[in-house]
Amino acid sequence: MRQRTIAAVVVGVVLLSVVIGAAATLSAGRNPVGGQGGGGTVAVIPVSGMIVSGRGVPGLFGGSQAGSDEITARLRQAARDPGVKAVVLRLNSPGGTAAGAQEIAAAVDRVRKAGKKVVASMGDTAASGAYWVACRADKIVAEPGTLTGSIGVIMQTQDLQGLYHKLGIATETFKSGPYKDMGAPNRPVTPAERDIFQGMVNDIYDQFVHTVADGRKMNPDRVKQLATGRVYTGRQALQLGLVDQLGSFQDALDLAGRLSGLGPEPRVTDLGPRGFWQDIMGGAGSLAGLAAPATAGRAFYPAVWLLVPAGPLPEGVLSTAGTQ
Repeated sequence: MRQRTIAAVVVGVVLLSVVIGAAATLSAGRNPVGGQGGGGTVAVIPVSGMIVSGRGVPGLFGGSQAGSDEITARLRQAARDPGVKAVVLRLNSPGGTAAGAQEIAAAVDRVRKAGKKVVASMGDTAASGAYWVACRADKIVAEPGTLTGSIGVIMQTQDLQGLYHKLGIATETFKSGPYKDMGAPNRPVTPAERDIFQGMVNDIYDQFVHTVADGRKMNPDRVKQLATGRVYTGRQALQLGLVDQLGSFQDALDLAGRLSGLGPEPRVTDLGPRGFWQDIMGGAGSLAGLAAPATAGRAFYPAVWLLVPAGPLPEGVLSTAGTQ
């Protein structure tokens, strides 16, 4: 009897959530978000959570990752829609993978080439990989207390030999080449492998510096002076030329309206994610025919990350890179 009651409660919660999600989807589909103006809209595209290449893994009540597939699909939609005159990227992210940031940044470039203005609006944090994305916008608006910058790269591996020995775990590796198991946790990194890892870090750092220099119209040597991996407040970033003005999300919308000729308080279209329950209603991967995320086989795959280390790294990721 107790099990039936629990099952009924669970089913009821799921059904209620589905109904609420469906209602929210229909409402969002009918009504753009507020605004006055006419002749076009400003599309708002959020970049929230850790940036990853491919499709982000959704949380129960919202996205926990900013998957490049979904965000680039929304950017393509904005670039192709003649009614969208500008885009505001609402950034709340500590960063993420280098490849994921590059994919989104390239999509931002395509929006600008399509003749649309792009404004980056920074929330609590827009650092490292998120700044990589932001620097491709026409203008960047940050709050005085926003944490941003963090331009740099770090890669880490773990040596778990001591733990394995205590647990009685022995590993035997068969490989086709001397570097096939680089970063494996059952042995220390060799001097040759250390040089390879450092070369990878240096190359991505160089890409980061030149991306910022190009986007912000700054001398690469000046960017390198700022690209020590440290985080700046929004006010510090303004003084250093990393952002264009201080202000709120609404200020960013007004700026996008003025830049695109729509004037202040333009009409706004929300191109944000649908969420977990809305994905159930619409079918996973319905946005631009995206496939489900592939999460298997990640345990020993070195991923390059650009992020502020404000919490634990994703489970199953052996090698990570980010900024300090």
